[in-house]
Amino acid sequence: MIFRLLLIVLLCSTQVSYGQSRIERIEPPNWWAGMETDTIQLLVYGDNVASLTPIIKNKSVKILGTTVLESPNYLFIDIKVDGQLPKRKVKINFLENKRKVESITYPILARQDNRKNLEGFDNSDAIYLITPDRFANGDATNDYISPMLEKPDRENIGGRHGGDIQGIQNNLDYIVDLGFSAIWLNPLLENDMETYSYHGYSTTDFYKVDPRFGSNEAYLEMTEEARDKGLKLIMDMIVNHCGLEHWWMTDYPSPDWINEWDEYTQTNHRKTVLQDPYVSELDKKTFTDGWFVPTMPDLNQRNEQMATYLIQNSIWWVEYLGLAGIRMDTYPYPDMYFMTDWTKAMMKEYPDLNIVGEEWFGEPAIVSYWQKGKKNPNGYASELKSLMDFPIQSTLVKALTEEEGWSTGWMALYEVLAQDFLYADPQNLVVFPDNHDMSRIFTQVEEDYGKFQQALTYILTTRGIPQIYYGTEILMKNPGTEDHGIIRSDFPGGWKGDKTNGFTNKGLSEEAIAAKTWLTILLEWRKTASAVHTGKLTHFLPNEGVYVYFRYDDDQKIMVVLNKNTEDYILDLKRFAEMFDGETKGKNVFTQEEILLGKSITVGGNGATVLEIF
Repeated sequence: MIFRLLLIVLLCSTQVSYGQSRIERIEPPNWWAGMETDTIQLLVYGDNVASLTPIIKNKSVKILGTTVLESPNYLFIDIKVDGQLPKRKVKINFLENKRKVESITYPILARQDNRKNLEGFDNSDAIYLITPDRFANGDATNDYISPMLEKPDRENIGGRHGGDIQGIQNNLDYIVDLGFSAIWLNPLLENDMETYSYHGYSTTDFYKVDPRFGSNEAYLEMTEEARDKGLKLIMDMIVNHCGLEHWWMTDYPSPDWINEWDEYTQTNHRKTVLQDPYVSELDKKTFTDGWFVPTMPDLNQRNEQMATYLIQNSIWWVEYLGLAGIRMDTYPYPDMYFMTDWTKAMMKEYPDLNIVGEEWFGEPAIVSYWQKGKKNPNGYASELKSLMDFPIQSTLVKALTEEEGWSTGWMALYEVLAQDFLYADPQNLVVFPDNHDMSRIFTQVEEDYGKFQQALTYILTTRGIPQIYYGTEILMKNPGTEDHGIIRSDFPGGWKGDKTNGFTNKGLSEEAIAAKTWLTILLEWRKTASAVHTGKLTHFLPNEGVYVYFRYDDDQKIMVVLNKNTEDYILDLKRFAEMFDGETKGKNVFTQEEILLGKSITVGGNGATVLEIF
């Protein structure tokens, strides 16, 4: 708390000191002593600031040089911060014709000890994904902030509904009680766009929380309380693009700050071009430099100052909040060599941090390209630890909804998992049944509760780190539409006056309540299931609509049976003899019933059975 109050005071003093001067902003707004990243570049913006000469008279902080680009309104200052800096405020004087015309106080803070060895998320965690605008409205007074461009409109499925940081903080106990140990929040930074700004992926200020969500200080307070309750925080970041209304869009530092074309050019979204040995340079350039959509300008990470800005910004947020991880949006779209530099910089500062990249492609050969340790034919070396496992997600849905065949149904899922040899570290992939960009899993499996249970059981017991989207626990769905506003519907009970309340179960269907209870049992059990966290996996060829696999280590052995048949199934255990070493009993994780492991066991129809073998 003392650290947070000190930071607020220092940041405010910085703003006051240049609030009425030619200098409009300095980014990053502060730094810390004792960082691995002890050389930083300050972006100074204001009227004709390129003509100014900065001076620092402090033995612990040295100016290494300055850079001026085409715009006269930017000055980039490289400074080095001594790790033993005795003071927390550094005065920077700005001279023009050798006469001081501006002076600011720049905060260099003492680093908190608990920031030096931040613990990342791993296989022992279960991640709860939240779209903040749609989870809970904890502070109705910030629903509209003048003069921001978009006003709240809960009746508009693509509008801002008012969910915020306070709403998340108010319901941290709910998330803990479900059995989750980490939360991933869709972006909270300012998105001052005219329409469709609630999702957070059109950043207009990289150092400021959108005031309709709260504030930087509120974000920090929520993160600290979450950490106190045993919840890690994963921040959603974007370095590929910004929002069209970003403050620098009316005055670029240099013409190559943004990837611009003679006429609007959208990315072709063809991820294979980066590995294609026959690709044309035009197709590759269009993928990397094309804009995601017309309202999201594509940032040029080959610009040295832009690259430094983005790397520093990511480090700043990890340090400020004490993050456990980053989920990087559209990972393959920026310059891929910059992404290696960005990840290296993050890992140098925070060796135990975990970063998961979004590479939305259905083939392991394409996704695995981006993981650290992969030997790629074209020589590209990534430093990224984790990736979202889209191949498993899409194939799992097909496995549950297709008829069983030679290469369909469970066999398709088996064969995708069998391609784990393509990954350098398959254990460090994030597995998920759905997310904020696709139909809800209950909808994808045709609102079949048995298939829903099999999908979530697989996600929570296979290799990798599981992520579940908010509302999955109460069977939220999007029947008949793939509109993102419907997929990201408001969590019931998050707004005053809601007739249904998913937090308290008021008004929920019996099936939704049963789903939450069932999922909580599985999540609570998973917390201490070492075999699922770090154990080996052996799976057997699917047979007659039944898929069986084992997770095991020296302390625990788990048997998972997924049965697509509508009827109960008698499972012959002789086929799995290699997995048994004298064990004669198993305990059903869901019912706590003990089961004798004789010649066969009977498993329920259209459902999942998880047995702890002993």
